[in-house]
This record gives sequence, C-alpha cells and structure tokens, in this order.
Amino acid sequence: MAQLKIAAIAGEASIRMVKEGRADRDATATAVRYLLQVLGRDAEGNSVEVRVPPHGAVQAIEGPNHTRGTPPNVVEMDAETWIALATGTRQWADALNSGDISASGSRADLTAYLPVAWERIEL
Repeated sequence: MAQLKIAAIAGEASIRMVKEGRADRDATATAVRYLLQVLGRDAEGNSVEVRVPPHGAVQAIEGPNHTRGTPPNVVEMDAETWIALATGTRQWADALNSGDISASGSRADLTAYLPVAWERIEL
C-alpha cells in the first residue's frame, strides 16, 4: 500500500508551530514526516535510510540499493535535531560532533542535502 503524502500546507504549518515553540506531539510528528518526505522527493534514491524514531524514516540519495536487512548507510537522530537540520537552524557537522546524530556507512553524510526546501515559493 502506498504511503499517504502530507500536504504542503499541513507540513509547513506544523514546521512553523515547532519553530515557534507551540507544537504538540502530533504537530512535531507531522513536521518530521513532512521534512523526511521533502528529503525523499529532492534526494530520490534508496542508498541511505534516514530514521527519526518514533516518527518516521525515509530512504533517499542515489546509489547502490539494498534489498534485505539493515541498509549499509543509516542516519538516525531525534526529532529536534532533524527539524533543526532540515530547516537550516543547525549544521550537520555540529550535530554530528555533539553526538546528536548516529551515522554509519560511506554515504551517510547529508550535508549536501540540507537544509531541505520545505517552504513553498509564493509568486
């Protein structure tokens, strides 16, 4: 079964709620999932699995595919870290050096893909 996509208006509203410090657990989960969805869209592929437990995960980035078991390239972090990285309020190297990210595998560096383009451009 195909996974439902989060509408941009709902995802963006949830991200703003988190950034303004007024998000509940549901809004935080929606923000995380929406940002993962955007990463998956913009960095299409499945050589790296990005996990933000318990909210979601996405496979992204072009490269060798895996078919069974744990993928060779895994990035895992908490929701606060993911939202900060994906929205550009925190840098990958800082989060990695502080231990807020667990990254394994030769492709498990998301620097080139962050921040994600989560805001719609209004013309």
